[in-house]
Amino acid sequence: MNSIRARHDRIGAWLDRSDVDVLAIQELKCKDEQFPKDLFTSRGYEVSFHGLNQWNGVAIASRVGLEDPEIGFADIPSFGDEDPVVEARALSATCGGVRVYSLYVPNGRELDHPHYTYKLEWYRALTADISAQLRDTPDKKLVLCGDFNVAPLDEDVWDMAEFDGLTHVSERERQAFNTLLDAGLSEVTRQFTPGPGVYTFWDYQRLAFPKKKGMRIDFELASPSLAAQATGAEIDREERKGKGASDHAPVIVDFEV
Repeated sequence: MNSIRARHDRIGAWLDRSDVDVLAIQELKCKDEQFPKDLFTSRGYEVSFHGLNQWNGVAIASRVGLEDPEIGFADIPSFGDEDPVVEARALSATCGGVRVYSLYVPNGRELDHPHYTYKLEWYRALTADISAQLRDTPDKKLVLCGDFNVAPLDEDVWDMAEFDGLTHVSERERQAFNTLLDAGLSEVTRQFTPGPGVYTFWDYQRLAFPKKKGMRIDFELASPSLAAQATGAEIDREERKGKGASDHAPVIVDFEV
C-alpha cells in the first residue's frame, strides 16, 4: 500500500470497482488513531487494523464478517538492539469462516544486515505457528495474504543478474518461503497468472514500471481445504498506473466458499 492516508481516494475507488469481499492491506504507515476507518465502514466493511508509527502497519477489511481479530502470531520476533519492538507486521481475523492473515514480511535490507536475520526468524516463527494450526485442524480454512518480500523463482524478477548478492532472491530466503509452503499451504495465484514477466511490485525509482522491471513478491497462501476452492486470480496491474499509485499491485483471488 505504501501509506493508506496518501492513497485514501484511490483505495475507495478501487474498492468500488473491484467489489472484493475481503481486503488485506499492508504498509499502512500510520498510527491506529490516524487510520481512515470511515473509508471502509461507509462502504459496508468491518475493519481491523494495527499500526504503531509511520512505518509498517497492517489491516483487514471484510463485508462477510470479521471475528476474533488477533495481532501477530505465536512467538513473533521483535527487532532492534537497544529497545526491541514487535513491529506492526501481522494481523489475522476470521472472515466468512476463513482465517485471513494480512502479513508484511520484513524486507531484510542486506544479506549481512541484522534485518536479514530478523526476516529469517520471522519466517521460522510464522511457519511454526501455521504448521501447528494445520496439524491440529487439518481441514481449517486459512489464507496468508500480503507482501512476502521473497521472489521464489528466477522468473519472479526482471533480471537475476541485477540481484546478484542482494536480498529477496537469496537461497536462505527462498528456502524460508518454501518451508512455509511445506507447512501445508499452496500459493494459489500462480496457477491463474503464470509468468515469466508477471509482477506485483515495481520500484518508484528509475522508471521501473514502464521499463517492466518488476518483482513478484505478493502472494496468497491457502490451506488445502481452501486452496481447493480457488477458482481464479488476477494481478490488477492497472492500479499501479497513474498519480498516487502504490508501488504494489493488488492481488485478487476468487474462492467459492
